[in-house]
Amino acid sequence: MRTWLFILSLLVPCLPAQADVTLFPAPSGQDARQMVVYSTLDTRLASPLISAFQATMPDVAVRYEDFLATEIATRVMQETDSGQPSADFVFSSAMDLQIKLANDGYALPVQVPQAARWPRWANWRDTAYALTLEPGVLVYHKPSFPDGPPVSRLDLIDWLNRAPPDLRGRIGTYDITRSAVGYLYLARDVEHFADIWSLLRTMARAGLQTFATSQEIIDRVADGRLVLGYNILGSYAADQALQHPDLGLVLLRDFTVVISRVALVPRAAPAPDLGAAFLGFLMGAEGQSLLADKLRLPAVSLGVQSIGTDSGRLRVGLGDPLRPVAVSPGLLVYLDQEKRRKLVRKWEQALSAD
Repeated sequence: MRTWLFILSLLVPCLPAQADVTLFPAPSGQDARQMVVYSTLDTRLASPLISAFQATMPDVAVRYEDFLATEIATRVMQETDSGQPSADFVFSSAMDLQIKLANDGYALPVQVPQAARWPRWANWRDTAYALTLEPGVLVYHKPSFPDGPPVSRLDLIDWLNRAPPDLRGRIGTYDITRSAVGYLYLARDVEHFADIWSLLRTMARAGLQTFATSQEIIDRVADGRLVLGYNILGSYAADQALQHPDLGLVLLRDFTVVISRVALVPRAAPAPDLGAAFLGFLMGAEGQSLLADKLRLPAVSLGVQSIGTDSGRLRVGLGDPLRPVAVSPGLLVYLDQEKRRKLVRKWEQALSAD
């Protein structure tokens, strides 16, 4: 256990987690019970889900805490190990960290009616459930690409080598030492693309900038401070593209890694029945429809969904060239301390290329 906490300490600054906390009062005004949620989903996006859930349970208030995935995993472990109450529901885009929590006994088995119909790849021992299908996309600043953006990694390398001086230094991606999602996307890229390190070295020579969150990259691409963002959560990008006409996104044609947001009910939940009820709601028809239609997070139970782009709609399902990540202990290989050190070291070497 100490080894696992040490691994997380390498990813999270040695400071208390600063969550963005929002309180949603019970619609009935009773505030008889409170459900605590730890999540990586932005509060603004989560609000419709919470409101719809509270409509079914009007006497429940919700304390929603939005912070980084690694901070969530650390907090759940520390609270559980010290005998303190934790969240009632955890919803995170870091699949590997969620499976680690479930595998190590920090999650409760939850029986919900929808589990019988849930895809086998999206349910691990009734303790961790994938609820979405989210591709890593290329986001781009439309005015900077009058002839269209690169559509494959080889196209991207070619564009980077030919990029005019005014566009150099305006490429962004995740800092994998601070972003669990960014690390997972890169680890999967390594498996599917032999020239990934050449791509990163080319990005570095073009002045690559790295960030901890999707939103930091999307904001900068939307206003032109960056012209490209690589491997960005397509759900956030699609949502923002509706509000920012200069923001475009594309699924790269060679392959696209698709990850899922994974939900679980912590073993130390003070109100596990509320956590289970929220899980059942999100797995049900209304919750999945809200995820797909309102939040633009392609939903698992609906099989194939679409996210909006500037040129019609891109379908996000389980066919080629998409590479979905199954909810299984196979994800734990990405948390192996030595493998992580090697990947981070190669990433740092690629980014320091002259």
